[in-house]
Amino acid sequence: MSAVLTRRPGLARLRATRAPLHLACLGIVALVVLAALLAPWLVPDDPNAADLGGALAGPSPEHPLGLDAAGRDTLARLLLGARTSLLGPLGVVVFSTVAGVLVGLAAGWRGGRLDALLSRGTELVFAFPGMLLAILIVSVYGEGLLAPVTALAIAYLPYVSRLTRSLVVAESARPYVAAHRVQGHSGAQICLRHVLPNIAPTVLAQSTINFGYALMDLAGLSFLGLGVPALTPDWGRMVFDGQTAIQHGYPLSAILPCVLVVLTVVAFNVVGERWADRVARRTP
Repeated sequence: MSAVLTRRPGLARLRATRAPLHLACLGIVALVVLAALLAPWLVPDDPNAADLGGALAGPSPEHPLGLDAAGRDTLARLLLGARTSLLGPLGVVVFSTVAGVLVGLAAGWRGGRLDALLSRGTELVFAFPGMLLAILIVSVYGEGLLAPVTALAIAYLPYVSRLTRSLVVAESARPYVAAHRVQGHSGAQICLRHVLPNIAPTVLAQSTINFGYALMDLAGLSFLGLGVPALTPDWGRMVFDGQTAIQHGYPLSAILPCVLVVLTVVAFNVVGERWADRVARRTP
């Protein structure tokens, strides 16, 4: 008697529907990254050069997206703002991922008192709101990317460490780990050569999702005036500066960076979730 494997109804249709969305989001991510990398060549002029006489001017051949309330080119600031808007989240993700993997690896592999100590510490950090921590640190150290990036990296660390710990605990129970222990390999060798490569795709997928959330948090801090300095091109700062333009009937300088933030966050989240789904389906 042979067994017949059947797919769930609508699963193929769901995957076919999600594929175009994933490709579109992947294209958005690629465009934003290219804009950030090529911005200095695309915008050779000073983005802070002001034409006060043409402030709040509409689109023109010289300024395709018009000028903001200070007479600065909106398109130039959007392109150069991509660099700052992506650099901050990148710092958050790199720091939180490296530190979170180290903490989760130590807790999951060693277990015992070390696991309990590290788990309780990450739970304390997890209970403290990340945005509130960022606001407190920025209020002490002033404007700039370093303070909010450090605060958000600390706030995001528990997400990575808890995920890493659970993955390491599951991997440590697999037969290949026992086989390497019998062969006399040290714990460091097993973790670096075998455990970390196996859990890396899942951790990187989570980090991709964290990138989108970090971008949104940093843009919110810049909108509150607690992020980058006033003259630095940044999408969140552009929304803050564009409030005056909205009051005068010229919303482009504020709406366009809002749209870019939303699209980029959604794109990174969709790409990260799709990556996580693929990893989950391939994991035995």
